[in-house]
Amino acid sequence: MPNDNIRAALYMMAGSSAFAVNDTFIKLLGSEMGMFQIFVLRGIVVSAIFGLIVWHARVVFADLTRADRNFLLIRSASEAFAAFFFFNALFNMPLANVTAILQVVPLAVALAAFLVLNEPLGWRRLSAILIGFGGVMLIVQPGTDSFTMASIHALACVAMVTLRDLSTRMMAVKVPSSLVALTTSLGVMLFGVFGSAFETWVMPSPRAWVWLSGTVLFACLGYYLIILAMRVGEMSFAAPFRYASLVAAILLGWFVLDEWPDNLTFLGSAIVVATGVFALYRERQLQARIRAAQTG
Repeated sequence: MPNDNIRAALYMMAGSSAFAVNDTFIKLLGSEMGMFQIFVLRGIVVSAIFGLIVWHARVVFADLTRADRNFLLIRSASEAFAAFFFFNALFNMPLANVTAILQVVPLAVALAAFLVLNEPLGWRRLSAILIGFGGVMLIVQPGTDSFTMASIHALACVAMVTLRDLSTRMMAVKVPSSLVALTTSLGVMLFGVFGSAFETWVMPSPRAWVWLSGTVLFACLGYYLIILAMRVGEMSFAAPFRYASLVAAILLGWFVLDEWPDNLTFLGSAIVVATGVFALYRERQLQARIRAAQTG
């Protein structure tokens, strides 16, 4: 198991970093074409990939219960709006800032699960969540010139991703992940088709095609590596290594985009990461006590 956990941690770091590379390509694409065009072009390729997986597995949407179909639709809609807010934030904020703000999502999901699903949440984890949100405030810096509409979009993205993950938790375990991925991809693509009516399409340059291919490649690579991390080791051990995406975003922002976060962003990021790791540690302790009680 120790070797499996090390492999899981490496997979998690590589997968999280792959998403940071994907985000870098998206930010570069923003200078070449509109957001909704990116939604559609990416969506066609990604939906085709997941569509083949679903077809091969013979998964049928109609076989799901009405509740699960509704949760899938909610998840797709929340992902579409999350993508909308994320792209708007990413195109107008440093990559590291947006990535740091999104690191609070696990804390937001834990709080939402406590409020909506009555999942247990002790005072220590609740305190960590509140402190983590304080770290986010240091990053967005409300009341200063640094707080812009892009900051609001980043916070709205956190809310939409929290809704997405909450709806995923409420689905039956038997709902295939491939079908979840396909419906989500189709939802974002259809949202892009609708938005395209208000946007002028352009012929992508050869450079833009390379960047677009990069987003698809590294997004798929990120998903694959994180799935591997979940399967080869203990998720409670590997989960904290997801914060490698923040380190990757800082380095990519520096080397590729000529961006560097200010000191408050670094401080806020450190608080968000520290509280996130602490919350994961407390959750691991809770799960260990539950298993001990069940076996005892």
